[in-house]
Amino acid sequence: MTEATRPAPPAPRRDPVWRLALLMVLLLAALPFAWHSAQLGARGLFADLSERTHLFEADRPLANVTIFAHMAAGAVITVVAPVQLIGPIRRRWPGLHRAAGHAAVAGSLIAGAGGLGYIALRKTVGGPLMDLGFGLYGALLVLCAMQTLRHGRAGRVAAHRDWAIRLFVLAIGSFLYRLHYGLWYMATGGLWSAEDFTGAFDRVQIFAFYLPYLALAELWLRHRRRITAP
Repeated sequence: MTEATRPAPPAPRRDPVWRLALLMVLLLAALPFAWHSAQLGARGLFADLSERTHLFEADRPLANVTIFAHMAAGAVITVVAPVQLIGPIRRRWPGLHRAAGHAAVAGSLIAGAGGLGYIALRKTVGGPLMDLGFGLYGALLVLCAMQTLRHGRAGRVAAHRDWAIRLFVLAIGSFLYRLHYGLWYMATGGLWSAEDFTGAFDRVQIFAFYLPYLALAELWLRHRRRITAP
């Protein structure tokens, strides 16, 4: 009588090489922005930068804290978010993945709340439309961070990953905003862009640095659900 053989466990799924390469390129490209944002954010929290940037006002300490905490936390999530999606790190070092995930969530909450606080206290340079666009961005950042944490703690892996993807898109939003401007100025010399951010390109950019990417992420998530459904 032969003993029944157990089926071999499935091989761990490997991420496509192109996805890993894309994440690494994104991470390397974002590092200079993150470093600058971290330095400026940290200095703005502890030093007088009124001669360097209009964002700092010596007689508005609370507004200063909100915007420079937003910058410092934004630097953290810009770097951490791509790392969270690197499969080999997630699978080989789950403890590191969880610690980085907590940093991403905490950073997103601080960045989102800081941005919203600054808008409430001082408004944006681009007026009501920019207040709306940036305010929506901050609110979505906070929402996605809370949902990612909630589903992760509850053990709902699929929902946790979906919200983590949305959080990733928003976490790199500040970098994408500046990347759009850099590419646009290289291509057009700043066409339809004004110093007070009221040009046609500026108006589009208020929403274009995150809403189209969120829409693409939703399409991808729906496609993934269809192909993995039993």
